[in-house]
Amino acid sequence: MAKKDARTAIGLECTECKSRNYVTQKNTTNTKDKLSLKKFCKKCRKSTLHQEYKLK
Repeated sequence: MAKKDARTAIGLECTECKSRNYVTQKNTTNTKDKLSLKKFCKKCRKSTLHQEYKLK
């Protein structure tokens, strides 16, 4: 019997220019709140905070 997969795909969106740059995965059982990471934005050309958005 297979286990239910705890990892789901999410996208990361720049908080400054609202550009959707990255797609990653997160474990929903361990991390309940929204993920936010400091990543490089190609449009802003600097490292900015990227927050999670839900993929369709």
